[in-house]
Amino acid sequence: MNTTEATTVSQYIAEFPEPVQEKMKLIRSLIKKAAPEATEGISYHMPAYKLNKKPLVYFGGFVNHIGFYATPVTHEHFKDQLSGYKNGKGSVQFPHSEPLPEQLILAMIQFKVSELSKSLKL
Repeated sequence: MNTTEATTVSQYIAEFPEPVQEKMKLIRSLIKKAAPEATEGISYHMPAYKLNKKPLVYFGGFVNHIGFYATPVTHEHFKDQLSGYKNGKGSVQFPHSEPLPEQLILAMIQFKVSELSKSLKL
């Protein structure tokens, strides 16, 4: 669905069927849990989160999956855990037909928060 006119994450999520909305709300809550200071917005036509003005994670709804984007360094760090999913250099697809791997998503967000915190200390 990558051509939204939504200007808020809530509007974006509301564009999807209820089961997909629930998964997106779960991802949103995991982001808020791991990075309560992150700012939320829409970028690249999908929900986008920044921490200290730097990209944290994005997610987006598609016909058969939810795309989750946490940058290549994060995906490389979790490549073994992500091996069961279709993924690319900085993306992973979580099929609608399967439950979300909550603990994995949370760990990925926490890792990215840690990486961004390190870059601030340099």
